[in-house]
Amino acid sequence: MTGSIVNHIVTTPPTRGRLTVMRLDGTETVELPDLYERAGRLAAHLREQGIGPGDRIGILAANSLEWVLLDLAALRLKAVTAGLEPGKFDADGELLARYDLKVLFTDQPAEHPGVRPIGEARRAAERPAASGALPPVAYAPGEVTTLKFTSGSTGQPKGLAATVGSIDSSMRAVQEMFAHGPGDELFVFLPLSLLQQRYWVYSALRHGHDITISTYEAAFWALPQVRPTVVMGVPAFFETAKKHIEARTGEGGVAHAARRMFGDRIRYLWTGSAPASAPMLRFFNEAGLPIYEGYGLNETCIVSKNHPGASREGSVGQVLPGKQVILDEAGVISVRCDHPVNRRYEYAAPGDSERMFGPDGVVRTGDLGYVDEDGFLFIRGRADDVIVLDNGKKIIVRPIEELMRESPAIEECVLFCPTQTSLVAVVSPAAEPADEAAIHEHLALANATLGRDEQISGIVIAESRFSIDNNLLTSQFKPQRRRIFDLYRSRILESHRGVHARSH
Repeated sequence: MTGSIVNHIVTTPPTRGRLTVMRLDGTETVELPDLYERAGRLAAHLREQGIGPGDRIGILAANSLEWVLLDLAALRLKAVTAGLEPGKFDADGELLARYDLKVLFTDQPAEHPGVRPIGEARRAAERPAASGALPPVAYAPGEVTTLKFTSGSTGQPKGLAATVGSIDSSMRAVQEMFAHGPGDELFVFLPLSLLQQRYWVYSALRHGHDITISTYEAAFWALPQVRPTVVMGVPAFFETAKKHIEARTGEGGVAHAARRMFGDRIRYLWTGSAPASAPMLRFFNEAGLPIYEGYGLNETCIVSKNHPGASREGSVGQVLPGKQVILDEAGVISVRCDHPVNRRYEYAAPGDSERMFGPDGVVRTGDLGYVDEDGFLFIRGRADDVIVLDNGKKIIVRPIEELMRESPAIEECVLFCPTQTSLVAVVSPAAEPADEAAIHEHLALANATLGRDEQISGIVIAESRFSIDNNLLTSQFKPQRRRIFDLYRSRILESHRGVHARSH
């Protein structure tokens, strides 16, 4: 496959660059040529144990050097990695059987014979294998390297087998926009179980830049030490960073406080995976840290991206080469890819694949949006989050939720309309205990700017902040609407009834 980045990194040893792993339990650095050699030795050991093309290697662990080595070793064997997000799965025999895993590496305690401590991968990578050189491998565009899982709100996560063509096309487009290379250091902290986070390891091997992998818990501690040039993060991370910077702003001003947090080498900040608020984006741009929002799904990979020389406020960037955005009469977005991630799910309920993937491979995103005359894509919200009131008025909830999140006292806001007559907000406070007075004050200010039908009539303040641990946020920090409604159903209905009683 001409120009394949995946084929390059499995056949060509890198000559420069380094990988650093920074966790709260320690820091270690590996030069990329050494990383390549270690991954090869690990691949040879796995091959001796009977793992070969098409076999699935499960990885259920926090970000670590071992995670990276296993992923790269699998690529060298044409095996398939199954990245399993910690907290969502248990390391047991049932997991191996469910996803047809040949072996599962984990940092959790486990007794099943097919489950191995992830530390075994490091030890194998440090000693020569008896079998010697690995056979050469080459990938075709339609071949699969990894099984990734959606962060659905109900039931078992759906599997999606990602093709080499989709990985290559996305990485080529990113490189054309941002030109990563020697002198860059990319900072990554989201779980490596999310395939896109591994793209930056592949980018380092291909383009010779440095990369630091951390964890979410260690990110703010690690950032000023690393002094990266690029930080990859979801909007929730940058919202938290914004609040920390505002709290630490002194005589040097916001720009100085931002540089103290992120270091003095930032070239740009990357965000996506969830809607980013306009005030947050504006804050970092004005602080001298350019931030670029993009848009994509597990099922499409990256679709559009703002970047230097082509950025428009309020948009998620221009649609990338190889992607086509199709809008129906209601403004619902579908995406056609020259190199689809796949055309169906694995391990999904009946009908799930047909609802998402059209017969021609087009992905039905469920998002509402439009494309302007210059090819910039704008997202208005989710089609299934449009509330239709009993008077026929359609309310798009995203702009109202973003308005509520502008309060320093509110971390997240999710709107519901249980009887199609008035809106009720469930808010996740920015601190515990919640600053209820500030939340109600901001609600009054927000309602003063909203139309009659858009006003929030009732509010429920969550007892504890939404998080991944309590299953109210996805791994990419998006609210789990259905679970939030189920958890606060009685209070939502009570708030709604109270409003209705007062109005009569």
